[in-house]
Amino acid sequence: MDSKNGGQFSSDLQRQAAAQIARRKVLAAYADAAKKAETSNATSSNTHLKDQPFNTKLDSESWKKYHSAWQNYYQKYYSDYYSNAAKQYIAKERLKDAREKAEDEDIIFALAKAGGRGRGKEGLSLNASEQDSEDILRRTIRRRATDSAKKSRRMRRFIPILAGLAVAGLILFMQYNRLIFAPIMAYVSPGNAPVSDIEALDPVITQTVSADPRLIIPKLNIDVPIRFEVPLKDVMTAMNNGVAHYRISGASAYPGEVGNFVITGHSAGDIYSSNPYKYIFSGLERLDTGDLIYVNYESKRYTYSVTKKEVVEPTNVAALTAPTDRPILTLVTCTPLGTSRYRLLVTAEQISPAYDESAEAEQEADEATPVTDDGLAMPSNEPSFFEGIWNWLTGQ
Repeated sequence: MDSKNGGQFSSDLQRQAAAQIARRKVLAAYADAAKKAETSNATSSNTHLKDQPFNTKLDSESWKKYHSAWQNYYQKYYSDYYSNAAKQYIAKERLKDAREKAEDEDIIFALAKAGGRGRGKEGLSLNASEQDSEDILRRTIRRRATDSAKKSRRMRRFIPILAGLAVAGLILFMQYNRLIFAPIMAYVSPGNAPVSDIEALDPVITQTVSADPRLIIPKLNIDVPIRFEVPLKDVMTAMNNGVAHYRISGASAYPGEVGNFVITGHSAGDIYSSNPYKYIFSGLERLDTGDLIYVNYESKRYTYSVTKKEVVEPTNVAALTAPTDRPILTLVTCTPLGTSRYRLLVTAEQISPAYDESAEAEQEADEATPVTDDGLAMPSNEPSFFEGIWNWLTGQ
């Protein structure tokens, strides 16, 4: 405040003076227009007023000055209005902060007063009763409790929203987590065998191995058990314990037999699934022509070399039954990673040991399912969260 100017700041006085000047200009423009109109009427007194020609140029210029003066006035008025509003808001916030700070400092003074003697804010000696200190403490506690209650009420408004977002996020994670983790697992070794042991295999030597049937892919560090003699309806269950020998009519060969020897495995599953082999074929698309695959079967090791890869529809089981005059291996899994939309077929030709061309696969009717069966489709990944709920509701 400026005591010399009646308690007003000099900047406020300057804005008021500017507004007064703008008002004077408006009045002067109006008076000028009126004066010119009177002059025009005086010079043509012999003619009736309604017959006088209207001086459009003069009136237009006058009205321009008139409106321009009013625009300047309103611009300065609103500029002054919003400037004062902003200053009042800032001053109010500063006053609020100052009061809160002062009330916090009162706690210290109240404690000093409760002791019987202290020092004031101005360095003066204080002698206050315990009642005064209790009042100050009571007000401070009440203010803090009020602030805490306000914050708590504000937070309670967001609890339903946060809870809804958390539930939606959990459901989305349970449904689509495989889309996140399957591509990661494609570049993480899915097997437990030491890499050095797998890479040490010699593809040109037929080794005597244990009777435990296993699939070995050195490039992917895969060493997984194979489940043979599995009925078609139990293939999905068998893939919970490794990979499964998948047999249909026209693709029912065993290792060393002329025909297609088919192995199927999962490429993705939910992260919370207990199946340890849910990502076993997640890196299958990384195999290239010439990569080696080994199969241990009946204490003998068979070596295959990759020849091609293709993506087909799940129902295109005819892709597995193409005629062949040599032993081949086809690995089947779902693609793209995290889905069961298509099937990836990786085909490899047996290069060791030498095979007998007359040893063709036998078509056993009780184990091999005809390709012509309606609804026949290659095995898929584990059902997703919503698929599992639907299967449970429909009893599938």
